Amino acid sequence: MNTKKFGYVRVISKDQNEGKQIASMKEQGIEERDMLYIHSLDRFGRNKDEILNEWQEITKQIKADIIVLDMPLLDTTKYKDSMGSFISDLVLQILSWMAQEERERIRKRQREGIDVALKNGVQFGRPQAEPTPEFQTAYKKWKAGEITATAAIEEAGMKRTTFYKLLKKMKAEEQEA
Repeated sequence: MNTKKFGYVRVISKDQNEGKQIASMKEQGIEERDMLYIHSLDRFGRNKDEILNEWQEITKQIKADIIVLDMPLLDTTKYKDSMGSFISDLVLQILSWMAQEERERIRKRQREGIDVALKNGVQFGRPQAEPTPEFQTAYKKWKAGEITATAAIEEAGMKRTTFYKLLKKMKAEEQEA
């Protein structure tokens, strides 16, 4: 059975250097990437510029070939002559523009749906946590210094973040009173 090895190298900002990561991949017998298969062009980014930038970085800087599975014209292993490159670049420009337009249409329809739902009283997001009797009891003990916050959280039977959200809410209500 042949085992394939893949490496993933990533830097967060442009001022970082991926050299150390690449060297460690090579030590593991992982070859540099030379072919990227991608299902659809829109996987490269959310808009035309992101798509074109990714394409340029991979084909020009990394010097890897790209095969877009759902668009055979976007296969950099073929059409290596100047006419083929011209056609591929033209198709890339058009399709990346179309991907951006489709994303904007989806966003617009989504916004319209959300607006209608809000007008109809639909609530979005997590429901607001309300103080339970267990929380009230634990809160009073904690406030009196009888138990620690960790013990109060356990006694209230809730997550730490929920406990502190309710704690903040209780303090605000007390200040208003």
